[in-house]
Amino acid sequence: MKNLLNLLLFVCFISANFILEAQETTKDSSDYVNRSPIYDYSEAKLNNTDSIPDYETKSAKLKITGTIYLADGVTPAKDVILFIYQPDENGEYEMKIDNNKRYVHNRSWIKTDADGKYTFYTFVPGKYYRSGEFKAIHPIIKEPGKPEYNMYSFLFDDDPALTKSCRKKLERKGIDAILKLDKKEGVFIAQKDIVLGEGVYENSL
Repeated sequence: MKNLLNLLLFVCFISANFILEAQETTKDSSDYVNRSPIYDYSEAKLNNTDSIPDYETKSAKLKITGTIYLADGVTPAKDVILFIYQPDENGEYEMKIDNNKRYVHNRSWIKTDADGKYTFYTFVPGKYYRSGEFKAIHPIIKEPGKPEYNMYSFLFDDDPALTKSCRKKLERKGIDAILKLDKKEGVFIAQKDIVLGEGVYENSL
């Protein structure tokens, strides 16, 4: 439980410094320095598959795939943008600067087609040695005509820091955030379906 709360506080800190708060509407998406990084792309180039920078050089390659559904949990959601960012293999957030804006290097975007399906090619993140933090990938989602919002971080089923009490806490809250990995042809694979409106990040559990 303590580890889970520490992670949530850390995610909140990262969001405050590197990403606009999830629940806040981005009033001026042309404000490049201050806007959420979910907008830092050329929309014409977005499709339902994307790769983290330097994916081919990573040893613990990871494919995350799934379907994004409307709130009914049945209808595929079209034109939804899903953005992820994560630490590197050592648990550090590698930062870059572009036109005075700091951003996390390990990031990626997809935009769903009519079938709602998406795929990210990334890698299993690390964490600081003995930090007590979780291995995590942080998602932000943008539905058509609505402001962006953070989701709870994707966690990893094999992470020793993810204790039984943490799992029960997530389960009680109905938060489906744990990735279970299979491995095929040297690549870890995780299935993660998303229902819009579920798993929205809150300031506390």
